[in-house]
Amino acid sequence: KLKSFAKPSRHSKNPQSETPNSILGKRKERPNSEPDDAKPNPLMPTNDDSRLYAPSKEVEVGCFDSYFVVFKGYGCCNNFNAWDSKPSHICNLLNDCQMYDSMTDVLAMDCEMVGVGQGNKSALGRVTVVNKWRNVIYDEFVRPVEHVVDFRTHISGIRPRDLRKAKDFRVVQKKVAELIKGRILVGHALHNDLKALLLTHPKKDLRDTSEYQPFLKEGRRKALRHLAAEVLGVEIQNGEHCPVDDARAAMLLYSKNRKEWERSVKDQLRLKEKQKKRKQRKKPKADINHSLIAS
Repeated sequence: KLKSFAKPSRHSKNPQSETPNSILGKRKERPNSEPDDAKPNPLMPTNDDSRLYAPSKEVEVGCFDSYFVVFKGYGCCNNFNAWDSKPSHICNLLNDCQMYDSMTDVLAMDCEMVGVGQGNKSALGRVTVVNKWRNVIYDEFVRPVEHVVDFRTHISGIRPRDLRKAKDFRVVQKKVAELIKGRILVGHALHNDLKALLLTHPKKDLRDTSEYQPFLKEGRRKALRHLAAEVLGVEIQNGEHCPVDDARAAMLLYSKNRKEWERSVKDQLRLKEKQKKRKQRKKPKADINHSLIAS
């Protein structure tokens, strides 16, 4: 007779019944594993709000795996807005759409430059935009209009291979203009980034961490890496700069001081409005006196 053996269960109910040592020996710890007391990086995003985006149509991803996908929203490309069990349909959908993190009323931007002309002229080499949760919504290498003579890799982190398939400057410029339009823009020394993009932005919507009064030291501006170390307790820009980290650091600096910052902006706007009204009241009197002298 053949002996029948009981099939071992997949999950053992009694953990003590398992053999303490396997024939493979004790499992080694991964060399790159972080200790339990490692501090979390405060620059990392606080909310994962990914969505699928198609031109003029937007939908939230409720659940997605290899078998099904659930959408909540106003519709989607290919008229696909409910349950579907066809992986091929999902693949077509993802090809037609583009993953991105949801837009917020506040965005932070940082740019890296390369050298053109004689090397002392700066041109845009990479631009990164993050939302208020510090999720990256746009990050592109940029091919400048002029020939690059200095990649400034030791600071910019940009290498020749990065620009071989980079997007044209005008394409990136248009996209960034669309993203920041009507939104509060956060950054450090934003005038340099906007100059490289050949863009302007309303002054009332700029939140520059290099100009915020509480961040100044005796009226002088601090470098972003110093603000990040002093206020956030994180180290950035040790060697090659990362625009993602820089944009996230600027956003976190703003977020931690948002209430006070916005209050000061409103106070400044009220003060300017009062000054403007005073000038308008004084102007008619000056015109009357001038007419009397002329007569």
